[in-house]
Amino acid sequence: MANKWIDVTRPVEAGMAVWPGDDAPVIEQILFMDRGDICNLSKMAMSVHVGTHMDAPRHFINDGVSMDALPLDAVMGEARVVEIHDPVAIRPEELPDDISAGERILFKTRNSNELWSKPGFQEDFVYISREAAQILAAKGVRTVGVDYLSIGGFHTDMVETHEAILGAGIWAIEGLDLSQVEPGRYEMACLPMKLTGSDGAPARVALRRL
Repeated sequence: MANKWIDVTRPVEAGMAVWPGDDAPVIEQILFMDRGDICNLSKMAMSVHVGTHMDAPRHFINDGVSMDALPLDAVMGEARVVEIHDPVAIRPEELPDDISAGERILFKTRNSNELWSKPGFQEDFVYISREAAQILAAKGVRTVGVDYLSIGGFHTDMVETHEAILGAGIWAIEGLDLSQVEPGRYEMACLPMKLTGSDGAPARVALRRL
């Protein structure tokens, strides 16, 4: 039997963790078949950086490209899941020695198993340090993914990490749940919404072991 796809997307739902200052998502049903309407219909209001989502370079680079410029080969194809044991940050010491240009790398940290189950936003998530971000940029990585809501830290390296990654034209996937995924190589399918001019977009992400 072929390996099954693993959905690594966080569901959008009431009460989910959001970045401080972002409004919680609102999904409201406005037509109801059981009230005589011809169909069920809902509307939604939320930040484009809620839940599992992507950052476009424009998020931190003012003249960077927006989500509608995303090349599909950045988010479709082989990806490598790398497990990080440092409880604070993804640092150069734990980056693979054999990173190659064009790779898609997803970092699995303690975030996946510890933080998603906690209520509300957790400030102490594991992030990509500025030093590691600079190495990833220098290596020419195509795409990076992390298992909480930001590639940069809440208290440290927020701007610096985003500028290093997005400034190098690397696409970022944030808000992954890798708790059911072991380190190794996978086929990745990630399709964010094609939002013209946007600095980010919600995404559905799935992995299948190679």
